[in-house]
Amino acid sequence: MKKLIPLLVLAATVFYVARTLMPVPEASAFKIAAFGELPVLVNGRIKPLDTVARSSLLQLQGRQRVSSPLVSAPIVATPSEWLLEVVFRPEKADTFPTFQIDNPDLLALLGKTEDDIKIKYEKTALKVLSVFGFVPSHFRRFSLRDLTPHIGTIQEQAKLADPIEAAVRTPFQRAVLQLYGNLVHYQRLRHALVAPGRTDFLGDLLKFQDNVVAGVAAVRAKQAGQEHDAALVSTMTEIGESFVIMAESTNLLVIPPDAGNSDPTAWKPAGAALLETFRTGRVNSGALAYAGLAHAWRNNQPEQFNKLIELYRAEIGKRLEPQLTKVGAEKRFNVAQPFYSSMTLYAVALFVGLFSWLLWPDVLGRSAFWITAVAWLVATGGMAMRMWIEGRPPVTNLYSSALFVGWGAVGLCLILEQIYKNAIGSVAAGVIGFSTLLIAHHLSLSGDTMEMMRAVLDSNFWLATHVIVVTAGYSATFLAGFLGIIYILRGLFTRTLDSVTADALTRMVYGIICFATLFSFVGTILGGIWADQSWGRFWGWDPKENGALIIVIWNAVILHARWGGMIKQRGLMNLAIGGNIVTSWSWFGTNMLGVGLHSYGFTDAAFVALSGFVLSQIAFIGLGCLPLSLWRSFNRRPAAGQPDAAAAAPGR
Repeated sequence: MKKLIPLLVLAATVFYVARTLMPVPEASAFKIAAFGELPVLVNGRIKPLDTVARSSLLQLQGRQRVSSPLVSAPIVATPSEWLLEVVFRPEKADTFPTFQIDNPDLLALLGKTEDDIKIKYEKTALKVLSVFGFVPSHFRRFSLRDLTPHIGTIQEQAKLADPIEAAVRTPFQRAVLQLYGNLVHYQRLRHALVAPGRTDFLGDLLKFQDNVVAGVAAVRAKQAGQEHDAALVSTMTEIGESFVIMAESTNLLVIPPDAGNSDPTAWKPAGAALLETFRTGRVNSGALAYAGLAHAWRNNQPEQFNKLIELYRAEIGKRLEPQLTKVGAEKRFNVAQPFYSSMTLYAVALFVGLFSWLLWPDVLGRSAFWITAVAWLVATGGMAMRMWIEGRPPVTNLYSSALFVGWGAVGLCLILEQIYKNAIGSVAAGVIGFSTLLIAHHLSLSGDTMEMMRAVLDSNFWLATHVIVVTAGYSATFLAGFLGIIYILRGLFTRTLDSVTADALTRMVYGIICFATLFSFVGTILGGIWADQSWGRFWGWDPKENGALIIVIWNAVILHARWGGMIKQRGLMNLAIGGNIVTSWSWFGTNMLGVGLHSYGFTDAAFVALSGFVLSQIAFIGLGCLPLSLWRSFNRRPAAGQPDAAAAAPGR
């Protein structure tokens, strides 16, 4: 029966993944999913409105769910529904708890006291759970209506903080700038499709179209000092100003080019398209369609809403079918969320692998392997989908580098596990896979993760060679370090690090470091060639270049120390853990310096996390240097006639 457990676990894992790929039925009569598939050009990339909604929610509140801690059900069913409310019914959306604020000084500026933000649960069980952090104890998200009385104060503080260099800003200054930026982003969404404040924008546009010719004539007559219809001029001026505000207040280009125009830069905001009506005498069909959707949504007319979606989709499909295919695929990719599924499976694999060291090693070890393998395949599929959507190699920014580092390390772990079959590979894969996907999640909070490439990086050849090779070196170096951590923790706190396991870990780490040295060296050389082509010099002692070189040198030092007999098993493991520090600095630390040609990934929010990671690795190295007499695996009382365990310890 035990032999069937790994197969049952594999079947359950596949079923879990398959469920995430199934179409999600609509929760209402409105085809909200179809609305989310409508295309928009933002920051140089055509994407679905669903992506705009999801990336906006991540930026505004750190999650894609809109809910209140006092209500179990979400306020809206999907991110696309939230966006519908924001653009078509803002008076309702403005009451949603959308803006995350954690800084206590900023909360005080907004007049929020400790008593104001403390959640007062009625049920005793929830009160107890809130004490231990299982449910929120304080409100962290606030609505636009909550913030509106303080908009002036927020803007004033943001103006004071903006000139200050990012590296020396206080937590309050960073928080107020982030909140102000989020408020601006929210306003851009509100002005993207229709004019806020007009409850019947469709009716306004239809009247405008009927009167635009006469209205333009009246305006020209006024400008010429001739007799004119003053009321009509006032109407034209008022609605024209609303179009100008729409055009200038958003960065979402929702109106595609006209038929026969293949220029991707010809996309325009709805407001700009409506302003052209004064010249053409005809309201843009796309802008009219969005106004119709707003009318149907506000008046609860799902049949009209769905029909308009269908007609508009058919119209733009005649000239944008290839783009719509990718947009629809991206929408389904968003719903499936493969990386969140992988992260969950990596966590499960980690715990199953750990338990296999205590109970049923063969059964649970193989179960952990299959869970890890499925998680890796799901991540592979997710990365492949991103590559197809972007038309780029897998690594294009910090977010995708986190995906690739984890993917590469887990792939190596699967190979190790298939060779040694001791669950060490599965445990390491669980830790690295989960950690890198968690890092990727936090990196996604800054906005769209499929951003357009910066000009200096806009080369598929070098992205597919230098970036992938050097990132594979990151993956291998991290894996060697985490294997070193497993060696130390098992040896120090458990009795499971016998000589066979210790020797296996040593061979793993040594082989992985050899792999890391090769890929880091080749990747660094390729980077120099790319730099020579882009900037006219092979090497410029840029912080990122120095970081890559340090990784090569560090791995080379480990190998030479091992070959020269200067280190044995414990020394190898400690130096491998030191590689984690070196690699994390090259990966993230150099970006946070804010200097050099490679500082494009700057994020001051990562400083605390990076510092904590470095300190944790130093702590592991410290544990690895403790006397073997304190290691449980090497401090066993020998049986009669057996050698002393500490004396025969492989790490002696």
